[in-house]
Amino acid sequence: MSWKDSRWTGVAVLLVLGFLWEAAGRGAWVHKVLLPPLSAVLGTLYDIVASGEIVRHLAVSLWRAAAGYAAAAVLGIALGIAMGYWRRVYQAGEMTIEFLRAIPPPAVIPLAMVFLGIGDALKVFVIFFACLFPILVNTIDGVRSADPVLIRTARTFRLSAVRTVWKVILPVAAPYIMTGLRIATAIALILTVISEMIGATSGIGYFILGSQRTLHITQMYAGIVVLALTGYAINRAFLAIDGRVMSWHKGLTRRET
Repeated sequence: MSWKDSRWTGVAVLLVLGFLWEAAGRGAWVHKVLLPPLSAVLGTLYDIVASGEIVRHLAVSLWRAAAGYAAAAVLGIALGIAMGYWRRVYQAGEMTIEFLRAIPPPAVIPLAMVFLGIGDALKVFVIFFACLFPILVNTIDGVRSADPVLIRTARTFRLSAVRTVWKVILPVAAPYIMTGLRIATAIALILTVISEMIGATSGIGYFILGSQRTLHITQMYAGIVVLALTGYAINRAFLAIDGRVMSWHKGLTRRET
């Protein structure tokens, strides 16, 4: 089956699920208050998009997610290269990293609230904390997967540490880094929603929870649909970027096989 065929199969499955949702809502398989028909949800979705309400909340959420994600990417890649390349740096930081990454990110929210309050700083920090470790660990693994012979050759030719990292290490570690970055995109969106459900006055998480608390259930489902579409769009965008950035690596892999 070709990629296009499988894509249409996925669309067909979504349409079937949508039909079942509509039938369940209209046939009262589940109470209509708990599960309104899909058509009602889509109507509400149109209204909140047209009014700009959901767009404002989503824009705030994306800004928070991007800020935390970017900070995690910069620190995770830089620290991962250092820990993967220099053994002493790895030995110095390994225990701390393993200790911190064992903490579930939602568990740091109460502590972060003590120091950062309940504003944007809290949300950005929680997203940063959650995204840091998959990027960091994958970068370390990528750097350490480099062929020692290549590194020794670079040193023989008296390449500086910076040039060795740039010319030898990064090309090898790039697929691992991209994997870590992709994992972190999903985590960023999840933690954005979770953090916005605690002491927030804006954001998609606040919108969804507020709708549920005020019994605007159709609006709540509409917010969840927006969140799902946003996550799908982000993933597709990342795959497109990955395809361009890593095209050289995929071409090399195909030639080798």
